[in-house]
Amino acid sequence: MTEEDNSEQTASGSLMSHLVELRDRVVRMVVAILVIFLGLFYWANDIYIFLAEPLTRHLPEGANMIAIDVASPFLTPFKLVLMLSVFLAMPVILYQCWSFVAPGLYANEKRIAGPLLVSSILLFYAGVSFAYFIVFPLVFGFFTSIGPEMVNISTDIGRYLDFVLALFFGFGLAFEVPIATIILVAIGFTTPKKLSEKRPFVIVGAFILGMLLTPPDVISQVLLALPVWVLFEAGLIAARIIFKDRNFDEEDDNDEDLEDENSAVPDHQPLTDEEMEAELDQAEADEAGIDKS
Repeated sequence: MTEEDNSEQTASGSLMSHLVELRDRVVRMVVAILVIFLGLFYWANDIYIFLAEPLTRHLPEGANMIAIDVASPFLTPFKLVLMLSVFLAMPVILYQCWSFVAPGLYANEKRIAGPLLVSSILLFYAGVSFAYFIVFPLVFGFFTSIGPEMVNISTDIGRYLDFVLALFFGFGLAFEVPIATIILVAIGFTTPKKLSEKRPFVIVGAFILGMLLTPPDVISQVLLALPVWVLFEAGLIAARIIFKDRNFDEEDDNDEDLEDENSAVPDHQPLTDEEMEAELDQAEADEAGIDKS
C-alpha cells in the first residue's frame, strides 16, 4: 500500500468521524427539543392563553379571539409549543454547535467565542421578554383603540401567533447588536473609533429597522429603535474593554495614511490629439536618429 493510499484512508476516516459526531450532536438537539415539547404539550392551551393575554385584556367586553380554519384550535397551540420548545432548547442547540466547532478554534478564538455565545442567548431572551412585557401591551392597546366603533375586533388565533412570533424574532435579532459590534471589531473590519463616528447613521438605521420590524405605529418603532441605539453604545464599550490590548489608534492612523496616499495620487488624464501627435513625432525622430547612428 502506497503512502498516497494511506493519506486517502486517513482523510476518509477523519471525514467519517466528523460526520458521525455531527449526526450524534444533531440527534441530541432533536432529543432536547422533543423532551421539552412532550413536557409542555399538556399545557399548550394554557400557554397560548398566556401568550394572548396582552391582546385579550385590551379587547372590548364580550369580544373573543376566533379560529378561522377547522384545525386551528389544535394546530395553533401545537405550533406554539413546538416553537417554544426550540426557543427553550436554544442553549443545548448552541452548546452542541459550539462543541462541534470548538476543537478547530485557536485558544484566543475560544476565549472570545464562549462568552459571545452565552451573551447572544441571553440577549435574544432579553429581546423577546422586552417585546412581550413592554411592546405588546402598548401596541395592542393602540390597535384596539384606534379602529371605528362599529368594528368588532375578533382576531384569528393563527394570525395572532404568526404576528407575535415575527415580533419576537425581530426584537431578538435587534438585541444582538452588541454581539455584531464586537465581532466586527474582533475580525478587524472596523474599530470602535470608526463606529462611534458613524453614530448618526446607526441612529437613523435603528429607526428604519424599527419601521421594518414593527407595526406601523410610532410607539413600537421608537421602542425598538431606542434599545438598538443603547445596545450599540454598549457594544462599543464592550469592544474597547475586550480588545483593550489592541492599538486602535495606530490602526486608525494607518487607514488614514492609506486614504491620504490614495487621494494624493493624481487622476490620469488622457492625452489630447495634439499631445498624441507630438509624442508620435518625437518617437519617429528618436527612431530615425538611432538608424543614422
